[in-house]
Amino acid sequence: MAADHAGDAEPSLMEKVTEKIHGPDPPSASSSSDSDDDKPSVVDSAKSKVYRLFGREKPVHKVLGGGKSADIFLWRDKKVSAGVLGVATAIWILFELMEYHLITLVCHILIATLAIIFLWASASTHIAKSPPNIPEVQLPEKCVLEVASVLRFEANRGLALLREIASGRELKKFLAFIAGLWVLSMVGSWFNSVTLFYITFVLLHTVPVFYEKYEDQVDPFAEKAMVEIKKQFAVFNEKVLSKVPRGPLKDKKKD
Repeated sequence: MAADHAGDAEPSLMEKVTEKIHGPDPPSASSSSDSDDDKPSVVDSAKSKVYRLFGREKPVHKVLGGGKSADIFLWRDKKVSAGVLGVATAIWILFELMEYHLITLVCHILIATLAIIFLWASASTHIAKSPPNIPEVQLPEKCVLEVASVLRFEANRGLALLREIASGRELKKFLAFIAGLWVLSMVGSWFNSVTLFYITFVLLHTVPVFYEKYEDQVDPFAEKAMVEIKKQFAVFNEKVLSKVPRGPLKDKKKD
């Protein structure tokens, strides 16, 4: 029995010595793995709660359509984006600074193109060379139908939105739409249509790429601004909108 008690005391003494030399045992691998497993979930939940401008959940590229137009606006191919912006700038200079008109410009381009091709073809017959091969250009039916379908869809969406706003049931949408049209009319009074389209085109080539690059800095400021706007709108709604008589309610479903 004494030997058994000595044997039991010897491991406990060794454990004490080992603990003093090496320190306490590290946590088990299972606990460390559990803590590691918990970290990604915390990070993912934190990322999911980050405020994004306009409540978007997709990247900026997907919001812009995710196609070639998004690549151009976000400068994925700098040569193509610079070329498109350069052409738009040249058109704006022609129409705005040089006071060209659309019909005049189209006629001058056609005159120059036809004159060059005609002189080239005439000269080739005198110098015993084959005339230039002028390709046959036709609009593909599929492309035209797709464009017409997109225009029809967007027009129907716009008409449905106008009908919903004019129904008198959505006062907030009505006021927001009127305010947007008023701002657009004010901006339109400052610039003509060509300059306005050019400014919009330049903004599409600068604002999205700037936001994509600095979205982590822009979103917090946008969140604060939206909170302040909601506070002011709540006060305006309580003092003004709540006192405006509502339009006719939707027809109740018959039993």
